[in-house]
Amino acid sequence: MTSQMWFTLLTAAVAAERFAELAVATRHTRWARAHGGVEHGPGHYPAMVAVHTGLLVGMLAEVRLAHRPFLPYAGCTALALAAGAQALRWWCVGTLGKRWNTRVIVVPDLPLIATGPYRFLRHPNYLAVVVEGAALPMVHTAWLTAIAFTAANAAVLAVRLRVENTALGLAPS
Repeated sequence: MTSQMWFTLLTAAVAAERFAELAVATRHTRWARAHGGVEHGPGHYPAMVAVHTGLLVGMLAEVRLAHRPFLPYAGCTALALAAGAQALRWWCVGTLGKRWNTRVIVVPDLPLIATGPYRFLRHPNYLAVVVEGAALPMVHTAWLTAIAFTAANAAVLAVRLRVENTALGLAPS
């Protein structure tokens, strides 16, 4: 099997993981709304979905159309970083439990979480997104996609952080 085929399988696995996240988020959205949760800043959500979808589509297209090589040392390092980012993301999901969501939904009167990775960082899930978005395309040297995602994600994340910090009553980070 060629490296491009392996990369396509990796991308499909990440896409499947994203659908699993959406299923979890949908359940959590129902729970949050049933407990008085209010969504904040929904206007940025379509842009966030587009940027994340663009990451997966872009890296596949770049590898195929630009004939990007697989460089074992760089690719394996990038894969390890992407796997670490996934582990951090699911640690965040597990720590937040039903409060984790792909949207910004705040249930009134619940205290902020200060356990798990939230002991160390205010927004550890976004660190996972940043690392994964840079590392995943680099598994197969799709550097243009890594740069484009990083720039687009920075713009979306700037909005997202303002929305989330305001919704949680936090000072800007």
